[in-house]
Amino acid sequence: MNRETAKLPQLRLGRHTPRYPLVQGGMGVKISGPRLAGAVARAGGVGTIASVGLACDSPHYNGRNYFQANVKALRDALTEARAAAPEGVLAVNCMVALTDYDDHIRTACEGGADVLISGAGLPLKLPELTKDFPDVALVPIVSSLKAAQLIVRRWQKSYGRLPDGFVVETPLHAGGHLGVTKAEQVTDPDFSLETVVPELVAYLAEEGLGETLPVIAAGGIWTRDDMDALFAMGARGVQLGTIFACTEECDASPRFKQAYVEATEEDVVIIKSPVGIPGRALKSPFVARYLEGNVESSPCIANCLTHCSYRKDRQAFCIAQALIDAFNGNWERGLFFCGDNVSRCDRIRTVDDIFEEFFQNEKLSPEI
Repeated sequence: MNRETAKLPQLRLGRHTPRYPLVQGGMGVKISGPRLAGAVARAGGVGTIASVGLACDSPHYNGRNYFQANVKALRDALTEARAAAPEGVLAVNCMVALTDYDDHIRTACEGGADVLISGAGLPLKLPELTKDFPDVALVPIVSSLKAAQLIVRRWQKSYGRLPDGFVVETPLHAGGHLGVTKAEQVTDPDFSLETVVPELVAYLAEEGLGETLPVIAAGGIWTRDDMDALFAMGARGVQLGTIFACTEECDASPRFKQAYVEATEEDVVIIKSPVGIPGRALKSPFVARYLEGNVESSPCIANCLTHCSYRKDRQAFCIAQALIDAFNGNWERGLFFCGDNVSRCDRIRTVDDIFEEFFQNEKLSPEI
């Protein structure tokens, strides 16, 4: 493909159109906070704040008021990101599995989010929660055609509306929780982007929704060639996570970023999360002990998840605390979620470096 003459697809999410068809993935806890999201939005992509666990380093948190502090921290994060990118497109990633999911959605809308990206469960009631905010685009995360079809049918029947896009995140390469229930599904070709993206694109075209409901592909995208291959399958946008964790603007500690830069392919493992599903992470000393059955957990911070094996019967560990430890750079006790391309993080770049690499001399289709 000749980049001098080729035109990129234009990504429209409801009433919002970023300059480039790139979404920065939501990475908790506070790996994708306001500094990273603001930088991506300023560069022309969709900058995403992950709402989960923002209280962890907030001045509002006193160790006992997790839920109240998290709401205040989300407001603060949106204010900070918007100041960095007044004209940019900002998203908030809200996990359905959170016990205070409704509060996250409401706060994100009130705080000025342009887009809500919602996964870790099917966001079947999202239109009801956002009915007073028609300008906010709603983008579910799915890992299969079946899940997308269910959302379309339910939203149309119950609310008379459609999603503004879908993020298709499949488990073969993605980081963190992988959207499937069994470890063997991680490598199942039926859950690959190469299978699900064309299936979903074809379904939306058959329903007459292909022009208004874009598919955004996520997981394992590292180069311009990766992105072009997914555009050739019909995707109109891509979502990148791990590559942005190795930037100066990433909100995580320097030690978190160092763990990525030092990682090898052999350091990446699949674990069973306390949520009950597979997750991809670095084999830190904490994860190594967990895989051997010897992990000891910190006390539960809050009843933050609707399903948690640690809270229920003290199996596994408190995932919130383990992710906070990773954010703070505690290599011995942290859970460092990552995509399987993490070994390609060989240096700390800037957000602008990444956009230059992906979009140098590009034209958009149509021009904006």
